[in-house]
Amino acid sequence: MEPGQTYHIFNHANGGENLFRDEENYRFFLQQYNKYLENAVDTYAYSLMPNHFHFLVGVRSENRLRSTFPKFETLEKLVTRQFANFFSSYTQAFNKVYQRRGSLFIKNFKRTPILSEQQWQETFLYIHFNPVKHGFVKTHTIWKWTSWREYQNSSRPSRLNREYFLNFFDDWEQVENLMEAKIEWLINKDLESI
Repeated sequence: MEPGQTYHIFNHANGGENLFRDEENYRFFLQQYNKYLENAVDTYAYSLMPNHFHFLVGVRSENRLRSTFPKFETLEKLVTRQFANFFSSYTQAFNKVYQRRGSLFIKNFKRTPILSEQQWQETFLYIHFNPVKHGFVKTHTIWKWTSWREYQNSSRPSRLNREYFLNFFDDWEQVENLMEAKIEWLINKDLESI
């Protein structure tokens, strides 16, 4: 993963397993994410669902990475290593709590570089739309484990880089309107299939 590059990061639980069995799992996952990654990436959006997750992140600049991780030789491997450490830490704790063994995540997490403004916008919306897409909720605003609420409650402290989205959208009202259009499209698509 290259310094200064933005990525859509996602992964899934192995087989039919869930990554999150109760509310504490979600909280601990985000706690471990911050522990291992907040000095390596800026986080713009996330969505955690029972069996998979999505993040929109920007890898920190080379200068910022070198000042935080001065002994690491290749910065491209640094961020990947931090993600691996994060997954390993979460898996070990999860396995201990639920008395299970083995890998919890599919082996190699997916990372798609964001190469255009339109791709950044679509990824941001897609991540927040994901709980609706998978049928966990009817509307994105009620799913507790996304960054949507952190954007809506912008006066509350957050580890998200909440100002960065303004590089891609006019304001939060535009984001809300685009999300409503996505949901309406999905509803109409479902009605057409009846």
